[in-house]
Amino acid sequence: MAAPGRPKQKARSGAKDVAQLAGVSTATVSRVLNNSQQVDPETRRRVLEASAKLRYVPHGAARSLRSHRSKMVGAIVPSFDYALYARTTSALHQRLDEQGYALVLAEHHYDLAAETRIASQLVEHGVDAFVLVGLDHEQALFTLLEDYGRPYVLTWGVDPAQRHPSIGFDNQAATYQAGRHLIELGHRRIGLLSAPVAGNDRARARGEGLRLALAEHGLVLDPAHVAHAPISLAAAQAAMESLLQLPEPPTAVVATNDVFAVGAMLACRKAGIDVPGRMSITGVDNTDLGATQTPGLTSVATPVTQLGRAAAEQLVARLEGATWDAFQLYPVELVCRGSTAPPPV
Repeated sequence: MAAPGRPKQKARSGAKDVAQLAGVSTATVSRVLNNSQQVDPETRRRVLEASAKLRYVPHGAARSLRSHRSKMVGAIVPSFDYALYARTTSALHQRLDEQGYALVLAEHHYDLAAETRIASQLVEHGVDAFVLVGLDHEQALFTLLEDYGRPYVLTWGVDPAQRHPSIGFDNQAATYQAGRHLIELGHRRIGLLSAPVAGNDRARARGEGLRLALAEHGLVLDPAHVAHAPISLAAAQAAMESLLQLPEPPTAVVATNDVFAVGAMLACRKAGIDVPGRMSITGVDNTDLGATQTPGLTSVATPVTQLGRAAAEQLVARLEGATWDAFQLYPVELVCRGSTAPPPV
């Protein structure tokens, strides 16, 4: 796709428009939006409602507005606690830096309303373009970025409807491969360790990948064999312990990332359950954390660093009027190690 330059911006509402709609002065608008306490609650309410209706974002970076270029790119990720997002943003930063751009980082903790609010703040400070994670976002976020002519790209997934530029891989295919591998080994009772799915399309897709693999073999995922937890070793270990305490636990578990998988291995070790003799475990992302376990973790390799570099290259091309590819889908690959084997007789 060729971009003739920076996306055409719609005429923006100004402080005067907000003041007129709210029936106040521009000075009052300024006081409200700067959180001054010298405004009565009713006036504050009218100003905020008018601002929201007009989608007004005050711009503090005047020089950036005049030049239409700050050479800053904002990346809003779900959480800095997840190491894989750090790897993507590190690759993003390195590629942007090589091309003379700076990276601004923020996190929204899987709160999509917070993501929209943060993006508005970054627009106010003149950020040129945005890198977002996943496919789940508020429509208000897309409206904001389009209204202010800010290019954006979704990462860690590719929009199946091709509504939004995106660079990623098939999250469903990752756990489909892991599930099919376990079924081919002979497992029929397969569990799932996953992050919560609210606001997290990656977790939903990875759960669906396992369900699809099971369905193709006439099997179903028992709801009792599904455990959700925050992404941490301790939470993953506790979730796996809950599965091990079932009257009829699974003989294998698909974890939706390597953190969950290693937490599951820790739970088995604590309970004296041999991996893979009595329990097979797979992960996703093929990290050093899993590869260096004993036994080594069977996991699905995902292109997390490639995503960061590709996102940087796409946005810089769009900002500078070069040719760019709106949709890039990278492959995933199952890496078999010692954590999987046929089920016990």
